[in-house]
Amino acid sequence: MPVIKVLPEPVDLPGPLPEPAVDDLRLETVLGALSDPLRLRIVRKLLLESEHFDHTCGWFGLDRPKSSLTHHFKALREAGVTRQRQYGLERRSHVRVEDLNARFPGLLDLVAAWEPDEG
Repeated sequence: MPVIKVLPEPVDLPGPLPEPAVDDLRLETVLGALSDPLRLRIVRKLLLESEHFDHTCGWFGLDRPKSSLTHHFKALREAGVTRQRQYGLERRSHVRVEDLNARFPGLLDLVAAWEPDEG
């Protein structure tokens, strides 16, 4: 089984953008956000390949228009899957591992174990 990377939170982070509280996370909303294969890839990459605490959308190497990526990252944040912070003109994301594990044990293990279709 793949190992989920959880990096320590740096000091002096900007505050997170609006997101649901842990108690407000809803399974159907989280699963809805993860039902899109691109968003599932984003979360899986963050879980398994993170090099830093959080990442810009450019780190993912996705060949999509910026407006499309903005939509996908917003959907993940609003569902409570990721946390985004504003650093000047860029937004960086990381998975809310502790929050999701507390509400939905095993869910992130399933995402990490998922094998993307290479086609």
